[in-house]
Amino acid sequence: MNPAVNSAIEQLRGSTVAALKIRFRELFGEESKSSNKQFLFRRIAWRMQANAEGDLSERARRRASEIASDADLRTRAPKGFVTESSCAGEGSVDHSRPQRDWRLPAPGTLLTRRLEDRQIVVKVLGDGFEYESRRYRSLSAIAREVTGTRWNGLLFFGLTERRDA
Repeated sequence: MNPAVNSAIEQLRGSTVAALKIRFRELFGEESKSSNKQFLFRRIAWRMQANAEGDLSERARRRASEIASDADLRTRAPKGFVTESSCAGEGSVDHSRPQRDWRLPAPGTLLTRRLEDRQIVVKVLGDGFEYESRRYRSLSAIAREVTGTRWNGLLFFGLTERRDA
């Protein structure tokens, strides 16, 4: 590789994201949509090498074009694809509140666990859990209260299994 390009790339390693975005704009002629430092560094380094040593061959460009034309590259629906009237209908999801974990039983269910000589009984509520007349936001908080150590609450109460088991 050209020593001048190599030293320029090494200087990029210590650059801030703002400096990388400026350099990206200079090399590509457009703003970067990403603020990921590693992504910006790699794209800039590639462009600097391509400018110094030559870009892709015409054959490589044709093959890339063939691959791209066969693939659906969209990761999101275009703006205006989903109209507001279709979102307001039945089945719409309220994103203002966190969604309920599907592994949890219905509110009103009692979860029990025997630990040494104690019987632990937890009532599932709509917005948390109740243990010994106190409300908790998570089963993990109850497991920590009971054992004194950190536990995954779902594992502690047998609602899920370890992945490696």
